Amino acid sequence: MPYRPLGKSNLLVSNISMGCMSLEPDFKSFENVINLAIDSGINFFDTADLYDKGINETLLGKSLGHKRQEVILATKVGNQWNEAGTAWNWNPSKKYISSAIEASLQRLKTDYIDLYQLHGGTLDDPIDETIEAFEILKEQGKIREYGISSIRPNVIREYLNRSNIVSIMMQYSLLDRRPEEACLDLIRNHDVSIITRGTLAKGLLCGKPAKPYLDHSAEAVAKASRVVERIAVNEKDTPSRIACRYVLQSDVIASAVIGFRTAEQVKSILDGGNLSKLDKNDYESLMRSVPAKTYQNHR
Repeated sequence: MPYRPLGKSNLLVSNISMGCMSLEPDFKSFENVINLAIDSGINFFDTADLYDKGINETLLGKSLGHKRQEVILATKVGNQWNEAGTAWNWNPSKKYISSAIEASLQRLKTDYIDLYQLHGGTLDDPIDETIEAFEILKEQGKIREYGISSIRPNVIREYLNRSNIVSIMMQYSLLDRRPEEACLDLIRNHDVSIITRGTLAKGLLCGKPAKPYLDHSAEAVAKASRVVERIAVNEKDTPSRIACRYVLQSDVIASAVIGFRTAEQVKSILDGGNLSKLDKNDYESLMRSVPAKTYQNHR
């Protein structure tokens, strides 16, 4: 398993990582997938206090157990559940972040978080206050590094210019190439890394029946899927791995977060060996297979 540095930090993360949101809330099943991922070389695990009202964090902490020190543990903050647990509100305040981390640490059964991420963000936020909260947590040793999860170019620019973030999590895939136009070079120039989500485009790049996705028609999705399949056959690889190799082609991508649900899904991507860079011709064929879109909002 190749490992890449997370921005300018000392954290080295596996280029395929585990997104825990999709795991079933059954401890035995949850633990089995986590253990297989670790045994397969995955060392980066991503969750959020929002998922299942904290249950996802609890199950991850319990599943890791004595292996906690072997992994890079990431979670997120900013979405606050109401007392009834029926809805959540956006709260990026220093006060909330300072209290929310205590609950996350308890659920995850750890005394520090490797990567603490703001789970969203707008230009209306008290950005300097939010940054101060993360910096204080870092000074206290409760987090090692911090980042944001956002697809908003205007928010990303603010944090790149005003904070010490090491990573940005964003949706990026062959079917969502918007970051190529707006963000990749900008983020690279700040020595910050990208963590991708949505890499398989809800399975549309690896076998699921074509349907509209973002601004792409079902026909456009089907065309892109056929090119992925053709390259996979030629490379004696699988479509899901080709989709991952597409985003990992850029060195600014530290890791592709995959929402594995089962052990079989872990094996489908990791059993083929290292995810090497695509041949230049194959990479360009993929780029030609689907038109690149641009961000229309939050620019």
